[in-house]
Formats: sequence, C-alpha cells, structure tokens
Amino acid sequence: MALAELGRFDRNLAYIIVGRLASEDIPAIALDSEASIADGSYLLIPVRVMVDADDLPAARAIIAAGGAAQ
Repeated sequence: MALAELGRFDRNLAYIIVGRLASEDIPAIALDSEASIADGSYLLIPVRVMVDADDLPAARAIIAAGGAAQ
C-alpha cells in the first residue's frame, strides 16, 4: 500500500474528511495533527489527509462533491 496525499486541511476538517471517507469504505489517516501541540500552535499547522494511492481518485471525487476546500 502506497500512501498518497489527498490534501492539507485545518485540523477539524481533516478529521471530518477522514470520517467521510471511512463511511465510503476508503481508509484514510490524518498526519501531523499532533505537531507542535506543546507550544500551542497545532491549530495553525495544516493536517495531511492520506489515502491509498489506488483510492485517491475516488477520494478526490468524494471531497469535491462535498465542497471541502483545500
């Protein structure tokens, strides 16, 4: 399984997207969501949503249909 970046989103939207993709049986993970939590800037760092490279076109279509902005 090769991971591909779906996009970078604010922390809350990234987790909503991960859940939305999971509801469509597309496994996804959010990376970097805990970055810089110690200094309080974690809300400023975009979170990468990663999916399997084979699922990337379907994931992009789902996000586009939902209106999630990158």
